[in-house]
Amino acid sequence: MKIENSNDEYQPPKSGLILLQVCIVLLFSLFCARFWYLQIHRGADYVRMAQENRLRHERIYAPRGEIYDVAGRLLAENRTAYGLALVREYCPDIQAALAQVSAWTGVPLDRIRVRYEQDRSKGRSFDPVLLLTDMPFEQVAPIVAELYKWPGLRVVTHSRRNYPEGEAFAHILGYVAEASERELADDPELTLGDMVGRQGLESVLEKRLRGQKGRYRLEVDVLGRPLSRTLMESSHMGQNVTLSIDSRLQHAVMEAMGDYSGSVVVMEPDSGKLLALVTRPAYDNNIFIGGLSTKDWNALRDDPRFPLQNRAIQSAYPAGSVWKLMMAAMLLENGVSPQEKVFCPGWFKLGNHTFRCWHAGGHGMVDMEHSLIWSCDVYYYHMAVKMGINTIEPFARACGYGIETGIDLPYETTGLVPSRAWKKRRFGEAWQQGDTVNASIGQGHVLVTPLQTAVMLSALVNGGELLKPQLLNEEVRESRGRIPVREENLAWIKRAMVRTVEAPGATAKVLKRNDMVIGGKTGTAQVVKIRMQGDRRLKSAEMELRQRDHAWIGSWGEKDGRRVVVVTMIEHGGGGGAVAGPVTKAVYDILFPPAKDEQGAEGQKETPSR
Repeated sequence: MKIENSNDEYQPPKSGLILLQVCIVLLFSLFCARFWYLQIHRGADYVRMAQENRLRHERIYAPRGEIYDVAGRLLAENRTAYGLALVREYCPDIQAALAQVSAWTGVPLDRIRVRYEQDRSKGRSFDPVLLLTDMPFEQVAPIVAELYKWPGLRVVTHSRRNYPEGEAFAHILGYVAEASERELADDPELTLGDMVGRQGLESVLEKRLRGQKGRYRLEVDVLGRPLSRTLMESSHMGQNVTLSIDSRLQHAVMEAMGDYSGSVVVMEPDSGKLLALVTRPAYDNNIFIGGLSTKDWNALRDDPRFPLQNRAIQSAYPAGSVWKLMMAAMLLENGVSPQEKVFCPGWFKLGNHTFRCWHAGGHGMVDMEHSLIWSCDVYYYHMAVKMGINTIEPFARACGYGIETGIDLPYETTGLVPSRAWKKRRFGEAWQQGDTVNASIGQGHVLVTPLQTAVMLSALVNGGELLKPQLLNEEVRESRGRIPVREENLAWIKRAMVRTVEAPGATAKVLKRNDMVIGGKTGTAQVVKIRMQGDRRLKSAEMELRQRDHAWIGSWGEKDGRRVVVVTMIEHGGGGGAVAGPVTKAVYDILFPPAKDEQGAEGQKETPSR
């Protein structure tokens, strides 16, 4: 059978052609839609992203403002430092890069890894993570020659803080340290690796000392290697600061204190400017800049002499007999005559308790002036019972005790002026007359700081104004109130203080100089209850160091129209005149060099003093 060829008559199904045409149109439309989306709708975004892949912005660190003393001597400076950083986005093998850094520098790999892990979460992937912050230049040079082999690693140049004066200004300046994760989150101006102020003026003046960063624009290739660099914005250094402190006086006072723990405040009573603010022992604030190991931090923190404590503003002590200046002012303002006398047999009986005077044999009949000259305790015992704590407590507060002085340093304590309400709240007990007796001589619950005492003494000298202690030379005089003492009574107290230095048997006679006027008041603050051996009171040298009395002396001096207030507090030093007195005398000799006849004069023998 013959089969005929029917190819000429075959017709493909029209539905298949239509389907194919529809698919082609749909695919073309999809391409067009995608093209429109990428090129038109998202075109600007992708152009920006492409530019960001090609262009990078690199911050220029700004140096902090420098700090100078009143004579222009540098206290806080910036020096050039070299660091090694890693940018994670450009680094193909981070662990290998960290190992290479260890091989280059000799720093243990574990230490570098710890630093990397600590900082990696603080910034973005293209932010440099500082692995090392202070490399010597001779170590940097060979590393630079090898960096082309290690994408992601780079040498960075920045300024590093340095404190040439070390311990002398540690408690005033504080120190800087790398910004923490919380600080980075709280302050948008901070970036990974920034240094911020910690403690002291570095912390208080952070915004002022911190500079303004600059910015470079980098053009990079596909591997992130820089091809060109364009300066977009210059960096600006932070503001410089000049203190009112004299560094030579600061060092001289530290030397005069020797190995004693304590503090010295030297203040201009008419302006409030501080000329010296010394705390011993101290610490070297340079050790914090590069990061302090846990071992070193624990050793510093657990030191039994507490070198981190700023004793001038953070340590509160029993006021001792320097408190009697405030008490005398209170008595005068409440109508007590300076001629009114009290008999001092060496003790004061109140109920079943006997309160002793520092002078066991007693002072006999004592008026107000001699209560200061001889520092008679019994006089104030009698007057305290007469006046009561409800009169003493508000007057003490009005004289600046129990409140902050306002100094531009962190963590200032207020001290304590006790009251009936305070004791009830603190101990759940009623106030007793014995508490008032103790408070009358700055003992019991009374606690004050050396700076509070300097501010109060300055008010006695300048006409009654409580001035804010100023650390910055440019700051203007700032009055924070007035003590409630009339001008004639201020003049009387100043004369009595001069007599406390110049009169026979005076407790502050160690300060006496014929070429200038000095007024003073010694103080011996008990740390423990008076220790007796039979009928004899133990001497300071016979007691353990931690049980010995604190030694105070508050004073003011004037020569050639210039006046200063000097307050010295020596922890566990014993007698105020015998221990704190020579330190204070050294300060006056530095500020007002003695005349030739004074230099050749033989020192007067110091009497036991309070």
